[in-house]
Amino acid sequence: MLKHLKHWFAGRANALRWKAVAEWAEDQGAQFKLIRDGQGFVVEHPDARPRAWRMEWGSSQRSYIEGPELRIRCELKLSPELQMMVVSRQLMEQLEASVFEMYTDTLKTRVDTDTPEEVRWLVMFPKFAGFNTKLLRNRFGAVCMSKEAIATWLQGPLGTALEVASETGVLAKEPPMLMLTQRGNLYLRFGLDEPDIEIIEALLKLFEVACAEAQRANTKIVEGGWPTTSSIAWQSQPGEDDPPRR
Repeated sequence: MLKHLKHWFAGRANALRWKAVAEWAEDQGAQFKLIRDGQGFVVEHPDARPRAWRMEWGSSQRSYIEGPELRIRCELKLSPELQMMVVSRQLMEQLEASVFEMYTDTLKTRVDTDTPEEVRWLVMFPKFAGFNTKLLRNRFGAVCMSKEAIATWLQGPLGTALEVASETGVLAKEPPMLMLTQRGNLYLRFGLDEPDIEIIEALLKLFEVACAEAQRANTKIVEGGWPTTSSIAWQSQPGEDDPPRR
């Protein structure tokens, strides 16, 4: 009984703590609810235009993000071959170091199957070397099955949005951030200690641009028949994008 009362009081306290988020969600026409343990929340907007989305804030589901994280997901029905990922530079270096340790561990001969898929992509897929500006090259890394697809995704409006966010916006302090297309959906993960409304709105706008550009890349794959799995051999040239691996 005492445990249930503690959970109830914690839920009530957090409901007041996140009242601004709940009011923001209501203004958007979205649904706000606390997650089961009362330590986070979900905002769903099934009627959002041009596309529905789901947002969660709470304990990180990935070990590579310490503390709470904000997650956004949108079902885009993309081609299963459209597998692209853009990662903040510091987080990518951290993930590469962890993969390196896995491969050099004398007790392991492969990356464990329980390793998050996005981490395994760093080994499986070639790096993207076509960021348009030095700022983007310094702040982000990216991998993909198809260089044509990821160029379409990152060299247009999304690249511009990432650059603006990195200069003066939500990414200016270089927080851990990862966006990827996977199983037809687009996902965003962002390390966020407190769910600030301005940060949430900025990330949602960035996410919307990423959705639109992912759909544009998907249309080109479907209509143009871009090579995908055959592009695995493509690799970035030394010095173009990433520092040498450890």
